Amino acid sequence: MSESSYQWLERVRDMRSVFERQKAIANQDAFPDYTQRIESLKRLRRAIKGHHNVLQQALSDDYGHRAFGDTEIADILPLIHQIDYTRRRLKRWMKPQKRRPGITLLGTKLAVHQQPKGVVGIVVPWNFPIMLAVSPLICALAAGNRVMLKLSEFTPNTNRVLRELIADVFSPKEVAVIEGEVEVSRRFTELEFDHLFFTGSTQVGRQVMLAAADNLTPVTLELGGKSPVIIDDQIDMDVAVSRLIYGKCLNAGQICVAPDYVLCPEHRQEAFIHAYQQAFRAMYPDFEANQDYSQIVNQTQVTRLEETLQDALDKGARRWCALDQKTIPTAEKRCWPTQLLTHVTDDMRVMQEEVFGPLLPIVTYQDFAEALHYIQARPRPLALYLMSNDAEKRSQVTTQLHAGGMGINETLFHVAAEDAPFGGIGDSGMGHYHGIEGFYTFSHSKTVLTRDKWDTSFLVKPPYNRWYKRLMRWWLLR
Repeated sequence: MSESSYQWLERVRDMRSVFERQKAIANQDAFPDYTQRIESLKRLRRAIKGHHNVLQQALSDDYGHRAFGDTEIADILPLIHQIDYTRRRLKRWMKPQKRRPGITLLGTKLAVHQQPKGVVGIVVPWNFPIMLAVSPLICALAAGNRVMLKLSEFTPNTNRVLRELIADVFSPKEVAVIEGEVEVSRRFTELEFDHLFFTGSTQVGRQVMLAAADNLTPVTLELGGKSPVIIDDQIDMDVAVSRLIYGKCLNAGQICVAPDYVLCPEHRQEAFIHAYQQAFRAMYPDFEANQDYSQIVNQTQVTRLEETLQDALDKGARRWCALDQKTIPTAEKRCWPTQLLTHVTDDMRVMQEEVFGPLLPIVTYQDFAEALHYIQARPRPLALYLMSNDAEKRSQVTTQLHAGGMGINETLFHVAAEDAPFGGIGDSGMGHYHGIEGFYTFSHSKTVLTRDKWDTSFLVKPPYNRWYKRLMRWWLLR
């Protein structure tokens, strides 16, 4: 149900008021110390653990059914680990970094201080509303910022729990939760944030960047795109499928780094389909009653996927259900087993748009160079996966193809690496978070030059024609 004009205007006024209060506090307390930041992270960790089961149930309610295991593995546990990782390293990250001033600045000291940016806005999507709200929040708090979270209108039950969790830990002057539909989201991105962090589609990401440009607000865009999986002609097909199928089935494929399509040697396509069907049935026995597989989030997304599937079939694609051919996905059903698609062409929606669901097109190739060229000719993906034990092919893909991140003989799990950045490139996004890169994203690297008693600046000030200055210039330019 859409909001009335009165409701969203009230929300916008409240949002502006919260922003101005946070901005004022950020100006007064511009550099929260280490103890403050650590205490915030400790309180947040306790709250997440305390709301563990409630969060799982709330997200399942939003989806109709969201596997508790999906939420635990992809939302809850990574946040606990991220907080622990950050706490162990934060003191070192905050320490000013000594730099070399060089001979021309003789007599000075040089250091780089990581200063909080101020007030950060975080726009949260519906597919992982816990993880994608709290993970950037952890980075922003570690960097010493105030934060406003704009939650998705498609996950009201999860939002309620997150709102309670945040209120238990922080005052609105520290972290505030904002809710509302499209108009509120648009007004949120127009606020004069010191940094804006957005996770969502490429199309909406462009609009967010335009809104931020009016305020010269720096942005981090975590977008999506069509993440390919290349299967080479030598790897054991059962192994290849076992390494990619979880990445496609977790959250029913509603993941920005899920395998979006497979590049498979033409002579191995039938083997891939057979191996995928076998693996799917083993992972999800008694599918209709299975609690380990999540539903598609809402009717809008089901309808989109059905239209995408029908468009492909109308244009000549063939469908292979991972479960059995008798299981035909429709808009009335929200629990779809993976639908493998062969004979796909570039004019099909499934090959033009990010799938974001349980459809998996298979594109065949004759030789490996053809597969590389296919990816090079398209927008740079958020993730790139290679199934190969060949060292030369691994090197080719790593060095010749651009992607936000890459997995070799694995999918999805590179996102869980705590000590490595996560982010897109080109159409799949800009900027990074996780690890120290996340701390830097929400910090301003401020250079501080200090000159004490020994003043050598006369060596570079006018008048320039003194003999010792001419000698110095000769020596420096020799």
